[in-house]
Amino acid sequence: MAEPPLIDLIDISRVYGTGEIAVHALDGINLTIEKGEFIAIMGPSGSGKSTAMNVIGCLDSPTSGQYRFNGIEVAGLSQDQRALLRRHYLGFVFQGYNLLPRTTALHNVELPLIYKGMRLAERHAAAAQALAKVGLAERIYHDPSELSGGQQQRVAIARALVGNPQVILADEPTGNLDTKTSVEIMEMLLKLNRDEGLTIIMVTHEADMADYADRLIWMVDGRIERDTRKAEAA
Repeated sequence: MAEPPLIDLIDISRVYGTGEIAVHALDGINLTIEKGEFIAIMGPSGSGKSTAMNVIGCLDSPTSGQYRFNGIEVAGLSQDQRALLRRHYLGFVFQGYNLLPRTTALHNVELPLIYKGMRLAERHAAAAQALAKVGLAERIYHDPSELSGGQQQRVAIARALVGNPQVILADEPTGNLDTKTSVEIMEMLLKLNRDEGLTIIMVTHEADMADYADRLIWMVDGRIERDTRKAEAA
């Protein structure tokens, strides 16, 4: 039997409000993502790209349609089960880093492991290893205020990696960074995708950052207008 897609969105809609003020953030989208893909989602403001990311990341629930993760219908999961799915299978990277300001890089990275109930020594070792993977082995005891923007984003990537997820969801990961640092972050994500087979789904408004992806999803008014792969575009 063929393995199911990693992510399968079927006629997904997300409506906020009712009646005349209802906003159709997602309007019946269909999207299949296989393991190991690197996908960029683009579109104008209000196109639904962040809503799609939130639905995939189980941070929001669709109003209608089906969302299957590894063949399991997510709508049928309890709130606790959805939290477990996020904890064990998904890693998140945000534009604003979302680091705790008055604690070390090491502690920021090990936070997801606390929720997993991992013991202190194991947490420290796993967090230090994740920070080394992103080139911050010598910065593990630095607070965010002692790190550059690019280094803070590396800490955020290490935090996303530490739980060994199947998917990294990156929402404008280079939005606060200069061009040189943005390239460094994108090359790191590309390496994780190619060397470790991580599935990466990235929302971005920057076309040059989207070029790192193998597949581009272009959204307009809550719908997928284009879905192209590099091989097809070439």
